[in-house]
Amino acid sequence: MKEATKPGIGFFAKYLSVWVALCIVLGVAIGHFLPAVPTFLNRFEYAKVSIPVAILIWLMIYPMMLKVDFTSIRNAGKKPKGLVITLVVNWLIKPFTMYALAWFFLKVVFRALIPEGLSTEYLAGTVLLGAAPCTAMVFVWSYLSDGDAGYTVVQVAINDLVILVAFTPIVAFLLGVSDVHVPWDTLILSVVLFVVIPLGAGALTRSRLIRRRGREWFEKVFLGKFDGITEAGLLLTLVILFAFQGETILANPLDIVLIAVPLVMQTYLIFAIGYGWAKVWKVPYGIAAPAGMIGASNFFELAVAVAISLFGLASGAAIP
Repeated sequence: MKEATKPGIGFFAKYLSVWVALCIVLGVAIGHFLPAVPTFLNRFEYAKVSIPVAILIWLMIYPMMLKVDFTSIRNAGKKPKGLVITLVVNWLIKPFTMYALAWFFLKVVFRALIPEGLSTEYLAGTVLLGAAPCTAMVFVWSYLSDGDAGYTVVQVAINDLVILVAFTPIVAFLLGVSDVHVPWDTLILSVVLFVVIPLGAGALTRSRLIRRRGREWFEKVFLGKFDGITEAGLLLTLVILFAFQGETILANPLDIVLIAVPLVMQTYLIFAIGYGWAKVWKVPYGIAAPAGMIGASNFFELAVAVAISLFGLASGAAIP
């Protein structure tokens, strides 16, 4: 009798990059043809955190948090390799390779296409991104890649703690400035919104339902009700984010392409280093997948990174 094989990736997830691209186009179109929509949504913001986007990110994260077994969190310290890879790649490799790639392309290769002052602002934006590892999105990619949910929580939590002490000196060193403005209210609010609250909600739901209905019902019936929720939240988030910048994107298409070049290269480089290192160390897949992703932008994060570099962090507000 043949062993049952694990179901392969579904059609929707298999072509997720296609849906992402379509949602980017849809978002830009909404921003251009229906500007009242992003104007209305922009009203709901606190400490530079968009409340509509926060709600959609909760939809993405919550299904993963339901899978978190707190026993695996307590045992994470017994598997230090994944944590070592995450910390070294994020803090000793990623910011410096991001700076090197961005400087080479924005200051050398594309020198004739980008004015000097503007290229410096774009460089600053990419460095700020490179020095700030993603948090909430790591949960999404760990969920989609069937990673170890508990271990991912530990990886994200440790990186959130490190960013409090390492972000400012790294950025100051790379950009040669001493007065780096860190929006602490935004940073702390983001950790609470995208880690503490969904983790607490997921843990409470998991414990109560398992106690009432049993683990088998919870894992085979209840979790199945959330199939597609993460992907839907992901795509809707993209639509909103790009609707916010629809007009600006259409006005600066060449700059977007030029900024995307070093970011794309950084994506593949950092993921190759993280995942390749995990493979050499024989780290289990469930730990290696999120460990590789936590240091690398994925298609969604890359798209957002381009938007942030061009329209947010490079605006001059972050670095006086």
